[in-house]
Amino acid sequence: MITVWGEGRGFRVIWLLEEMGIPYRLRPVDLLAGAENDPEFLAINPGGFIPALVDGDTVMVESIAIMEYLLARYGDKAKAKFAPAPSDPSFGLYQQFLHLGEAGLGANIQVVVVSGFVAPESERNNWGARWALDQFHSRMKLVKRQLARAPYMAGDAFTAADISVTYTLNLAIRRGGIVLDDVEKAYMARVTARDGYKRTLDACPGTKGFYAAVPPAQ
Repeated sequence: MITVWGEGRGFRVIWLLEEMGIPYRLRPVDLLAGAENDPEFLAINPGGFIPALVDGDTVMVESIAIMEYLLARYGDKAKAKFAPAPSDPSFGLYQQFLHLGEAGLGANIQVVVVSGFVAPESERNNWGARWALDQFHSRMKLVKRQLARAPYMAGDAFTAADISVTYTLNLAIRRGGIVLDDVEKAYMARVTARDGYKRTLDACPGTKGFYAAVPPAQ
């Protein structure tokens, strides 16, 4: 059976597995206690970050790469399709937003979050964090433009690209101080109303507790 190590960005992986109907197990990883205190996890990922995935002899890290692996390996067994075919006109948009969710949005808002909640008080309002926030807002212009054209990141259908973007927006509105406009709020409501999302929250108690305890910025 597929094993997903850790929540955090592992939420994306679990959400995709829930949507696809692929069996898995979640093995918690407590990074607050220190990855160095979890030798079983370090044997899987010596870098000490989450998520990681073990599927037979395949061991992977990086949430977006894992999602692409799952879609390529198990897409024909899924209950529905969550990635357009390369020949589909929406494939380019799908690829763009699948990766934008992490490379453009997630990587930048993570700097803002760490600076604001982990760094010493005197180092929180730093140039790097302000630059990262500007970069996040510039990438959000692509999301805004797409939502003015279609209900989802790749067009009319929900795909893994929406999982990628929604995870980061959930973090951004809770720890990054990002306030969404009405169209973006409607998008988030539409995507998080899915049964697959609700099952994922139930499967990820740490994430569910965090979302319940930290409301979105208004």
